[in-house]
Amino acid sequence: MAILKSVYIFLLAGICEIGGGYLVWLWLKEDKPYWYGITGALILALYGVVATWQTANFARTYATYGGFFIVLSLLWAWKIDGFKPDRYDIIGALVTLIGVCIIFYVPRPIQQ
Repeated sequence: MAILKSVYIFLLAGICEIGGGYLVWLWLKEDKPYWYGITGALILALYGVVATWQTANFARTYATYGGFFIVLSLLWAWKIDGFKPDRYDIIGALVTLIGVCIIFYVPRPIQQ
């Protein structure tokens, strides 16, 4: 259950960061109204809060989040922005996700 909760937090953080960044991108690069930028900035700030909900330390949390971010960025670009990932994008994302799951989820002895 703890793993599912942490995956949910990573997914929520990713949606906040990518969604917020996307709104800022649209505002600055595609001449959307200023409120896109403001809304995006608020959502990006929310991302910073959501990431703190993880129970691991900062280093492992942000390293692992980086892998989730890669996968979510490709999914966002595919579903929202019309980008079609190729097999190397998918392979690279899966390798990264496996690596960060090792970093975050492999049990370690308790350190004092």
